[in-house]
Amino acid sequence: MEDLVGTVVREDIRAWNAYPVPVAEGMIKLDAMENPYGCSSALRARLSSTLGELALNRYPSPSAVQLKRQLGALMGLADDTPAMVLGNGSDELIQMLALAVAKPGAVILGVEPSFVMFRSIAQLAQVNFVGVPLEPDFSLNGPVLLEAIARHRPALTFLAYPNNPTGNCFDAQTVEAVIQASPGLVVVDEAYYPFTDHSFKDRLGRYPNLLLMRTLSKLGLAGVRLGWLCGPAEILAEIDKVRLPYNISVLDQAAATVMLEHRAELQAQVEAIVQERGLLASALRTLAQVTVFPSAANFLLFRVPRAGQVFDGLRHHGILIKNLSQAHPLLQGCLRVTVGTPDENRAFLDALSRVLDSQ
Repeated sequence: MEDLVGTVVREDIRAWNAYPVPVAEGMIKLDAMENPYGCSSALRARLSSTLGELALNRYPSPSAVQLKRQLGALMGLADDTPAMVLGNGSDELIQMLALAVAKPGAVILGVEPSFVMFRSIAQLAQVNFVGVPLEPDFSLNGPVLLEAIARHRPALTFLAYPNNPTGNCFDAQTVEAVIQASPGLVVVDEAYYPFTDHSFKDRLGRYPNLLLMRTLSKLGLAGVRLGWLCGPAEILAEIDKVRLPYNISVLDQAAATVMLEHRAELQAQVEAIVQERGLLASALRTLAQVTVFPSAANFLLFRVPRAGQVFDGLRHHGILIKNLSQAHPLLQGCLRVTVGTPDENRAFLDALSRVLDSQ
């Protein structure tokens, strides 16, 4: 079997590790930037009724016009049917983009540390990836970034806004300079848009190379794998050719449609998360050994001594967060915690205090 695998599977694929998803059963799960609140009983009943009536024997609508209109309304776009490509989460959209630009010698550019799938999917598509380091405070180094664009002439540039895993929004003027200087497409990934007032949606149409990418995962629909890409219709038409047929299932389309009809409930949850983010950050700042970084997302990045031991200690207390201390040199000593419910946040703070006191 080893000989067969070695014969048919690409060598770079064999050298990879699959994306790690830790077992979270029985733990307070604060590692994946999920909305900690479930649906109300009334909304669950509506979902149950709607999903129960679906014709699962039929393929889903490939155009998903109604859903696109709802997503456009969510963004405040004026178009009745906005130019949009839907993906099975943002990951599939990133893959579509990488495949669409994968000419020999093409370059995809991003900053690091940032969303790991930008680099991973570029490598999967066998496109050269150039990662430009952020500053120690996780801001953009504008001159270095613009020099990299001039040198490598990327076909595609990714910028997460706010950035994951750092949580900060980059300087908007620098991002705009990147868009203006780029010979290829620039994708601003706004996965965490619910938790910030900063956005590049008002610049759509101003720049012919600007695309905006969003997802419903952080809003409260992580189980509904739905992302969308907005931008010039001519570019999206080419990206859409890479999309696999019927990529958004009947169940996902219907669930998203129902949930978006109840945006007020989701917005109330967002407001609760933003409030808890502030309280959690303030509480972390009172701990002598903790450095907390500003966040415009639904998580907080913080630095502690002996981060690996702190991470293991939290697991021992039933709290699962994300250990990023080995992910990038700038993240040395860093852990990331998702903002949970008030009870979950208190449990995390109590466990963290105990672990730090024991060191």
